[in-house]
Amino acid sequence: MDSQTSQSSQASQSPHPPHTFQVDLRGLVDLLSHHLYSSPKVYLRELLQNAVDAVTARRAEQPDAPAVVRLHPVDGGLRVEDTGIGLTEADVHALLATIGRSSKRAEGLQDARSDFLGQFGIGLLACFLVAERIRVVSRSARTPGAPPVEWTARDDGSYTVRTLDGSARPEPGTTVYLTPRAGAAEWLAPERVLALARDFGSLLPYDVRVGEEAVTELPAPWDRPYPSPVARRVALARHCRELFGFAPLDSIDLDVPLAGIRGVAHVLPAAVSPAQRATHRVHLKGMLLTERAEQLLPDWAFFVRCVLDTDSLRPTASRESLYEDETLAAVREALGTRIRSWLTGLAAGDPERLSAFLAVHHLGVKSLARHDRDMLRTMLPWLPFETTDGQLSLEEFARRHPVVHFTRTVEEYRQVAPIASAQGVGVVNGGYTYDGELVEALPSVRPGTVVAELDADTVTAHLDAVDPGEELALSGFLAAARARLDPLNCDVVLRAFHPLSVPALHLDDRAARHEQARAAAEEQADDLWSGILGSLRGSAPRARLVLNHLNPLVRRIGSLRDPELIGTATESLYGQALLMAQRPLRPADSALLNRAFIGLLEWATHGEDGRR
Repeated sequence: MDSQTSQSSQASQSPHPPHTFQVDLRGLVDLLSHHLYSSPKVYLRELLQNAVDAVTARRAEQPDAPAVVRLHPVDGGLRVEDTGIGLTEADVHALLATIGRSSKRAEGLQDARSDFLGQFGIGLLACFLVAERIRVVSRSARTPGAPPVEWTARDDGSYTVRTLDGSARPEPGTTVYLTPRAGAAEWLAPERVLALARDFGSLLPYDVRVGEEAVTELPAPWDRPYPSPVARRVALARHCRELFGFAPLDSIDLDVPLAGIRGVAHVLPAAVSPAQRATHRVHLKGMLLTERAEQLLPDWAFFVRCVLDTDSLRPTASRESLYEDETLAAVREALGTRIRSWLTGLAAGDPERLSAFLAVHHLGVKSLARHDRDMLRTMLPWLPFETTDGQLSLEEFARRHPVVHFTRTVEEYRQVAPIASAQGVGVVNGGYTYDGELVEALPSVRPGTVVAELDADTVTAHLDAVDPGEELALSGFLAAARARLDPLNCDVVLRAFHPLSVPALHLDDRAARHEQARAAAEEQADDLWSGILGSLRGSAPRARLVLNHLNPLVRRIGSLRDPELIGTATESLYGQALLMAQRPLRPADSALLNRAFIGLLEWATHGEDGRR
């Protein structure tokens, strides 16, 4: 006999009987209310769910059976009646009194579980969130001769079961009575019950009413017939305003039969951050599952809000969100494909609506296009980019310029844009989200296009050289200017360029900025780290201050003979060039600007004193 068999034999011969778990119902209700369910309002969803599932079960056996659910808020409590399958006394003991047991597992119903809303057997337990007592009177449709049975439970975990006279429930079905617990009466008020019933059950397939007020509104807005496409668009926009509180730019049909999905995606009228989690309303077989579904669409589709009904997605235990599985992944991909098809259709047949959409949500389309070359090719004539020629599509910009130059940061673009434009060099600002990636991908969807990153050397090469004789005459001035900026790791060069109003241009690239950061860290480090950082000093190009020889101010500064005044003027030009490029200032740059400003004031006041 092996060890496992021996242990099993010893266990079976143990004189101690097995114990069963004891459940503190009040503690369990507290756990449900604080950790499983988001709000006590879910009690009504559970009641509707049980009633609808009971009707579904009866109709599976008796297709002509009535399908009616009635909710009656009376005397501060709530009565819910259904014409469903009903329960026998044995069912009551087996199903209502056992936490975790589901009637959907009962014999004869296993094969039909896909038709039911409930999957976790929690059932009436959620009603203790608002009720101190639950009374259930039920009569089975499966056993016509069985008498009605009453099950009464309290929130302390006790319950009673008794058989009633046939007159207590003449027809098959179930009636549930809730007596509110202290502080929860508002959840059973008539107006609250009606609002919750309409919110949860507006798409249920049966006749559901609160008193005489209808709850269901079928067919769903996206399935109703309309006299024209315009009338349909207006009706869907009205429905969106009621659900989400905004008037959509457009509405996209989400009809995915293979995934059992019907619904609509509403396009937001204002731009939102890609980091903002989009939330959607999802109905499961007509019952509202959640209004905060986050995983339903691909991340790039953050510009829409969806409302849909499905029979294929799996809910979590709380039935307030979606279970992340292969089915949800397939649905997410299918819905993404549907939204891509909508965009493609706009590009092909409705450019005005597409332009209005891209004016608000170009960022979402760019996010999609960087992973989808077909979408990039389709959107190439439409997506806007900031360029030296203004806001243009990449298609239009590439037609104008044989080489599509781009910068990787907004700061680099601001440095070179005015000068490059004056020299006839086309530049795209690739510093915004996704723009640099899309420019680099341009040759893959537009064969023959040349794309090049614009750096300081390229810009300098497009500037006109100064006559050697004139530059030689200014050698003393240039030497003094270079000496003053050398501690800042910046060279000084002289060029002639337009526009004339720009006296100086500050150019650097990532390699130069990296060297500046390394040098700054070396100055603040101890001896050990200073030596390590010093060993990392590379041959990366330094930043450069390009003086415009055509600018009258630079010409006047070049005629100065006082080295100190030349240094102060050079520092002023350097600071002005930094500010024009909107570059973040280092502490050394801020100190230089302050020093140059004070120096110019001293020179001006001393000159005034001399004239006196």
